[in-house]
Amino acid sequence: MLTEREEKILTLIVEEYIKLTKPVSSNLICKRLKCSSATVRSEMKALEDLGLLEKRHTSSGRVPSEKGYRYYVDNLMSIKKMKAEDMYKLKVIFDNHQLNLSDTISKSLEVVADMTNYTTVVLGSSSHDNLLKQIEVIPINEEFITVIVVTDKGHVQHKTISLKDVSQEEIKKTVGLINNLIVGTPIDEVSQKLEYEVKPIIGRYVEQHEQIYNAFYNVFTDFTNVKGNVNFQGKNNILDQPEFTDSTKMKELYSKLENKDVIDNIRSIHKDNSNNIEIYIGEENNIDDDVTVIKTNYKSKEDNGTIAIIGPKRMDYERVVGILEYIKENIER
Repeated sequence: MLTEREEKILTLIVEEYIKLTKPVSSNLICKRLKCSSATVRSEMKALEDLGLLEKRHTSSGRVPSEKGYRYYVDNLMSIKKMKAEDMYKLKVIFDNHQLNLSDTISKSLEVVADMTNYTTVVLGSSSHDNLLKQIEVIPINEEFITVIVVTDKGHVQHKTISLKDVSQEEIKKTVGLINNLIVGTPIDEVSQKLEYEVKPIIGRYVEQHEQIYNAFYNVFTDFTNVKGNVNFQGKNNILDQPEFTDSTKMKELYSKLENKDVIDNIRSIHKDNSNNIEIYIGEENNIDDDVTVIKTNYKSKEDNGTIAIIGPKRMDYERVVGILEYIKENIER
């Protein structure tokens, strides 16, 4: 354990470095804590020896190490009360009852990305967690219909498709067959079931079966992709951080953010945490040693998934945790 003064110095260095992105000098700490320079230098050296601070060769100041950030997060930080302006922006979205859950989460994370200048991401529940409940069609005119796909989790997806010279009766027959044969199937298995179980039968009952079958097959393929999708907001924000001005580093990080398997790992990293906000600093996450991932899982009647904020290790931890707690609470409400 650190002494009270060592904890004050570490807290001050973390919080100043988050704000200024410059190594923190002993002179600044002397002024803030009203200690002698000799005392401060001695304490900073002790923190460096413990691996909590690092000295950059270009400056006499210190910056937090990965271990230092972890100590700060686990022992020193206090959650910031959300700014009234930030809370209002999010409250407007959650109070808009015309939005479905997916759009509400997406729009709230868009606002957060803008407020923090970090990258946000939502990973909805996987396709296999959603079973087909039913499909419906709404005729628009003689050529176009809207297909509505509903899952057992209450997720609804619709798509307008073109079916030329196809009667409404033929479409109804197809919808009836699909509902009879594949309701209860996981969404990511529907396309396969259409191919091997519905396609051989549909030709017996539906005259223009090829055109209709292809249209519905494409609808379900699109729906599967959406349900398994990773939705980013502010993907380039993290690349604008000072830590990533090097072009090689920038390309490397962007490539990782484009890699679905890398981002999908956010779902799987897990540690016990009483408030369900989990913080992964540097090597602790599966994305990049120079970033922090702060995430939480959500569960509602409609869906469940993961939301995360990705930023530099020099992230405003107190603010981000407060924002995620607010979003999680409102999603589950």
